[in-house]
Amino acid sequence: MALSSCSQYFLSLLPLLLTFMSFAAKGNLSSSGSEYEILAQQQADEVVRLPGQIPVKFKQYAGYITVNETHGRALFYWFFEAIDNPHEKPLLLWLNGGPGCSSIGGETLELGPFFPQKAAGTKPLLNLNPYSWNKVANLLFVESPFGVGFSYTNTSTDFAELGDTRTAKDSYTFLVNWFRRFPQFKSHEFYIAGESYAGHYVPQLSEAILDNNKNASKNTFINLKGFMIGNAALDSEADNEGIVDYAWSHAVISDRLYHDIKSKCNLKIQSDSCDSAFSELYAAYDGIDIYSIYTPICVNGNTTKSSYEPFPRTALHYISGIDGWHRKLLSYDPCSSTYIETYLNRADVQEALHANVTGIPYPWTRCSKEIRHSWNDSAESVLPTIKKLIARGLRIWIYRWHSSSNLNKVCFEKAWIKGY
Repeated sequence: MALSSCSQYFLSLLPLLLTFMSFAAKGNLSSSGSEYEILAQQQADEVVRLPGQIPVKFKQYAGYITVNETHGRALFYWFFEAIDNPHEKPLLLWLNGGPGCSSIGGETLELGPFFPQKAAGTKPLLNLNPYSWNKVANLLFVESPFGVGFSYTNTSTDFAELGDTRTAKDSYTFLVNWFRRFPQFKSHEFYIAGESYAGHYVPQLSEAILDNNKNASKNTFINLKGFMIGNAALDSEADNEGIVDYAWSHAVISDRLYHDIKSKCNLKIQSDSCDSAFSELYAAYDGIDIYSIYTPICVNGNTTKSSYEPFPRTALHYISGIDGWHRKLLSYDPCSSTYIETYLNRADVQEALHANVTGIPYPWTRCSKEIRHSWNDSAESVLPTIKKLIARGLRIWIYRWHSSSNLNKVCFEKAWIKGY
């Protein structure tokens, strides 16, 4: 099977992932609620077989965890036990960024066990990822916040609270309630990982866990050991500077545009002249995948265009939140994101995943423009949070993909110098 450059990248992380994680002790099925009720809930969520899937020896579960009963707010999850000895392996939560991008996109394009392919007629095709991270860990994916993917709320006023703070609170509540449904994993070492705008989600959720652990009961304590983030949005000013410097150093933008941005932009404050210059910068990526500049882009019909879509900024610091609008590319077929959206919008797939139970009035997409445009709360820097978490003893790993123009290694170096 031909692999995408992104898949090959995640393969390269597997040995390091093994080093980063130490295996946890075996968990026991004992928590609040009767064992019978817990087993019944798990059985209801078990995914027996997906359309187009070959038999596998690991178990998978999918469904909803309620995070606010009064508002009817629930987050969709997809969980894969480790291929071998899941009772001995750590638990890893994966979060994609955006804001507004689905972590199921990470499962189906990057590190999960299943990669949807171009359908043969009406028959779906689902390939196994030979480098899935569930070789070394139990993998949990959650679509967060509400409004992303299959996650939903029945209270329209909730959207006024969309932002970093609400996302961290709901994600914490999700975890507490998920562990009630799967108490056999409570004693396992727990790690959080993600990419891009998850540079906000991951440390903010980690901080929420540690803060709540101070007064947690046995049933709500979460055994968090560390986190890791790839191509993380960490600090708005440093991220914006890095995006500009990388584009110029890789000959994507001209000397003239580079000097225009440097002279016109205070990267902490929005201005019309700076917005115009940044719009020109992103226009230079037409025909280039901003997240993988050396790989081909998807060709639709006779038109070739960049799969990157710039974010209409309501505040300059949101530039650092751009994520997920590119195509994660298979080497032989750069349109793989299209196959994923087609697959997950099939009625038989949604039924197998216990998804879309409320009949949401829009299709599943990897990233939601509506969520992104409604984002009301974005920290300008998460470096102070990360410094606190280092001091509190968490194991932390932040890494960069060299061929991504957005949130690249230059952004990270500038942020780290600024933070330390």
